[in-house]
Amino acid sequence: MSIARSASSLQLARETRERFVLATEGAIAPLARAIRDRLTAVASEAGNARAMQEHRDDFVAFQGQGTQWVSLAQTGWRKALVGSGGSAAATSSALRLELIGDEEVESNILSSRLAQVIHDKASFELSDLRLRIQHLEGSTELDARDVLKPETLAKLLVEQWLAAGLSRGMWTRVQDTVQQALVDVVVKAYQNANVFLVANGVMQEIDLKSFVRRTGNAGGGAQGGPTTSPSGSMARDSSMAGGPHSAQRPGFGFDGSQQGSAPSTVVPSSSTTGGSPLMIARQRAQTALLSLKRFVTARIGGDAGGGNGQNQAVGAEGRATGGGGGAGSGNPGGGTGAPRVFSRTFAGAIADAEVAYRMAATQFMDGAGEQATLMQQTAVDLRKRTAELKKRAPTTADKATVEIVALMFQAILAEERIPFSARVWFARLQMPVLRVAIAEPEFFGTLQHPARMLIDRMGSCVMGFDAAAITGSALEGEIRRVVQVIEQYPETGQRVFKLVFDEFVAFLNRYLTQSDTTQRVMSVAQQVEQKETMAIQYTIELRKMLNDMPVRDEIREFLFKIWAEVLAIAALRYGAQGEQTVMLKRVASELVWAASAKPNRTDRARVIQDLPQLLQRLRQGMALLGIVDEPQEAHIKIIGATLSDAFLSKTEAIPQAKIEAMAERLTHLEDFVTDVSGSSDLPLDAHSIELLLGVDAASIEVIPDAAGAKVPEDMLAWAHELQVGNWFMLDHNDRVSQVQFVWRSDRKQLHLFASSDGRSFLIQAGRLATYLQAGLLVPAEEETLTVRATREALAKLDANPERLLN
Repeated sequence: MSIARSASSLQLARETRERFVLATEGAIAPLARAIRDRLTAVASEAGNARAMQEHRDDFVAFQGQGTQWVSLAQTGWRKALVGSGGSAAATSSALRLELIGDEEVESNILSSRLAQVIHDKASFELSDLRLRIQHLEGSTELDARDVLKPETLAKLLVEQWLAAGLSRGMWTRVQDTVQQALVDVVVKAYQNANVFLVANGVMQEIDLKSFVRRTGNAGGGAQGGPTTSPSGSMARDSSMAGGPHSAQRPGFGFDGSQQGSAPSTVVPSSSTTGGSPLMIARQRAQTALLSLKRFVTARIGGDAGGGNGQNQAVGAEGRATGGGGGAGSGNPGGGTGAPRVFSRTFAGAIADAEVAYRMAATQFMDGAGEQATLMQQTAVDLRKRTAELKKRAPTTADKATVEIVALMFQAILAEERIPFSARVWFARLQMPVLRVAIAEPEFFGTLQHPARMLIDRMGSCVMGFDAAAITGSALEGEIRRVVQVIEQYPETGQRVFKLVFDEFVAFLNRYLTQSDTTQRVMSVAQQVEQKETMAIQYTIELRKMLNDMPVRDEIREFLFKIWAEVLAIAALRYGAQGEQTVMLKRVASELVWAASAKPNRTDRARVIQDLPQLLQRLRQGMALLGIVDEPQEAHIKIIGATLSDAFLSKTEAIPQAKIEAMAERLTHLEDFVTDVSGSSDLPLDAHSIELLLGVDAASIEVIPDAAGAKVPEDMLAWAHELQVGNWFMLDHNDRVSQVQFVWRSDRKQLHLFASSDGRSFLIQAGRLATYLQAGLLVPAEEETLTVRATREALAKLDANPERLLN
């Protein structure tokens, strides 16, 4: 139904859209430049032949067709303005049934990813703008092709990309660049549109009472398909930053405008994915969450959920309140504000179910039956309590939330690789997670919600151990402690999950490195990294000191390549200001002076007198590096010849003041050096570890960086994002081992993996990245625990949609 509006109101809505299109159209050309810069950078990177050819093809294709894409996109975007406004088109589109080709489905997937990112960033401003436009036009929903919808712009950009002759594969490889360049511009355009309407007196304060649909109508969507509330999608309450003209967030966090869109179980095919495996995995995970969102939205509509006026609203602590969701409910992954309110009766029901299951779980743990039987009893008990909670849920959104959380935990409890003792503690998280999911709907929309992150991290750790290794261990005790802390603070929402997640990560860093063997390997690795970093720092400083001094190339090379290493290992063994280290630092300045021109007899006599002691100290320093016998004699021979030449040299002598200044600076060298880039090369091998640090490296399988190999930046980024505690399959020297990532050095250059048979693998960052790229190091689990549980829950709902609300 629409209400007649004055011509001035319709004109104001039209002008708002024109301003929005003008603002976003201006972002297309800069977006193309950003894509071109990205393709140029990638095309210059070294990699395998196939990837390099693919990058070059992308670069050439965009050079030829990029300008046409910009022109098509800008023209199409201006034309899209013509059909915007009203809701007739949306209604007719929703009633039309037709088969969709595979190519169109793949294109829809690409555009929906971009649209979802815009939705996440601009949900508040978009919801406010939607309400104001509907108020101006007297409509109940925006047109399906309205330019104000993120889907419209995203779909147009993808369609014109393909129309310009560019491939879907290339789009997936640059889509992160597209998102970075476009999202902020679109969000700003939404903000400016709201500012423009408020300045013209349009709904300066949004009154939600007239927009919220009552609970009695909420069930309609279960029978007849999608139903929409007059407001479409509510994003936040008036406590949010942004002033009084704000809207309340839906109970399930679903946007009513998304109804009836792409199929509910969409998984990107290999032909539509691109980028690094890490990016592909994230895209698949986000697609699973998006598919769940669409499925539920299509069946319950954009119902605003619990805090709707029919039920008394209570805060997380059970106190009556009139406010809605806070910052945590409006910002995915946030958590700084109050949760969305829900009824006191329902909150009490969840608390009762939690206490009852906690008592039952204790009995299951103490039971003497088979573990499989006890696990089945746990699942049956939770299923029964879920059914009771659904009956008491006040809204369809709450019913859907109860069912989906229950299905997710069914999948988690069915995971046999999680030892029984740990699975029972995982089961006790169902009610706390349900409370958070109802109060903070972004739990279903983001992979970064603390509750998800905690469950995923705990699951990824325990699934690699056998039951005997977990039962009674400190790891099991920590999981028990984490769950009990969460149960003790039900009023804190996601904050308690964030707190215990950080504590669990800190625990893992201690737990996984507590063995003597691992501690020894870590100590060696950290010292090697520290030594190499110091050597690089000392080399840089020596170069600065000798920059304007007339020093022979042979002496320069010796100081840069040999003596900088000597100073680093001495500082590591004896301390930066240890007697031995200070002596070796003085040797550098003495060698520079001795090798300089000696025009007078006094200087030559001094060199002859000091030479035996100087050579002795040079030998002593080289011995620290394991340079002995013939290699040492070769260096001494070169230095001796250089010193002899200095006697005959006619060049200008180095002033004594400079030598003294150099000696002083060398003595306090650590005061001048600065940290070097974390990507600096570290020459690492087992032999050098034994020579440099005097330890036996037999238990360490050292996998150093390949000389001269260039590693793609996205693979290095993936290597740096690996999480301690996760399990992998490592294929090294034709032997496959299951290994756990147990430690990363401070500068992220060295990574330690431990296998169950006691072997340790110390891998440098560059080599780790190439192993990931080549598939020689593969995550043991393709998906995190909660994503897999989400996918299994969605499969059950697809097969039996009626169970969502029944």
